[in-house]
Amino acid sequence: MTLNARSHNRAHLIAPVLLMLSGCAAAPPAETPLSDAALAAVTDDAGAPKDQLARQIDDLFTIEGLGETRAVVVMANGKLAAERYGPGYDKDTRFISWSMAKTVTGVLIGMLIADGKLSLDAPAPVPLWQRPGDPRAEITLRHLLQMRSGLRHTEAGDPPYESSEVRMLFLDGRDDMARWAEEQPLEAEPGDKFEYSSNTSVILADIAARALTTSDAPDVRRQAVADYLQVRLFGPLGMTSIVPEFDASGTMIGGSLMHASARDWAKFGEFLRLKGRAPSGEQLVPQRWVEAMVTPSPASPHYGFQTWLNRPIRGAEPGQHPLFPDRAPTSLFSLIGHMGQYVLVSPDQRVTLVRLGHSDSAQRPPMLQQAADVLDLYPVR
Repeated sequence: MTLNARSHNRAHLIAPVLLMLSGCAAAPPAETPLSDAALAAVTDDAGAPKDQLARQIDDLFTIEGLGETRAVVVMANGKLAAERYGPGYDKDTRFISWSMAKTVTGVLIGMLIADGKLSLDAPAPVPLWQRPGDPRAEITLRHLLQMRSGLRHTEAGDPPYESSEVRMLFLDGRDDMARWAEEQPLEAEPGDKFEYSSNTSVILADIAARALTTSDAPDVRRQAVADYLQVRLFGPLGMTSIVPEFDASGTMIGGSLMHASARDWAKFGEFLRLKGRAPSGEQLVPQRWVEAMVTPSPASPHYGFQTWLNRPIRGAEPGQHPLFPDRAPTSLFSLIGHMGQYVLVSPDQRVTLVRLGHSDSAQRPPMLQQAADVLDLYPVR
């Protein structure tokens, strides 16, 4: 055999070995085995591969840089798919809503409209605005629901005490929050400009109280709203843990302060996914109202009636959108609360995902991408 032939044979034998070694080098590192707690969090009827769902939910609790996840509940096809809690929290813990309360307030207004007590496109029944020549008389309930009233409400301020929300909740407005919010002047024509505002949701809660009672007595106002919500919404949904807060004037703090278990937030999300139906089949609010809640506002494609929508925003920079239209159906909508409270409802996937915890502004975008990984396990139907 010639030298060239021997060299060719040696190369022929070595090549597969090198190929095999290079393949070993490129192999991904083995995943950390899932803990018993991670596996136990997922039910046998999860509607998705159990190990994969357990892994993605575990990542919400364990990956660095996502903040602190305190509770996750997944409902799929109307059944409990997964439930997990961080240390110190459990199924009975009442979690603060922050701005998730706004969507509850939106449903309350819809029920009162269905009852004939309010009108969507009539001037909002705020006595302070009905004086002759007051331009705020042009504000309608629709404007308030879609956060386009034109009132001078600045949600975030620098320094923080310049925020309209902070002033209303904790400073000069705290004893009569609705009056403080309603006293603010216009800074834009009603209907022209989207400006997210907790003050606006408190105005809606005040309007609800006035629709239910003619009394200005705080205890009467408080009881009228609490009873209505319990009988017409919370009771039929089995939301036994929910506690709305009220200010000293008896106005529900409908923009930010309700407390409920993660399971109860999931029940509310499922109620919206089913377009206003209770588990019993009873229609608690008209289907067309829920459809209106998830219809984009003329002033903002990603907001409806007190509800965030997974619709693209033209010209938005990466990370600017509060949800993830590139990762989930545009029919997805969400309750969103301060510091990372989410009830993500995806009708096309028949899924509701609740994530509650504490994530700052830098942690929320990657945390939401991980939540999108959970939703990815469910097909669009």
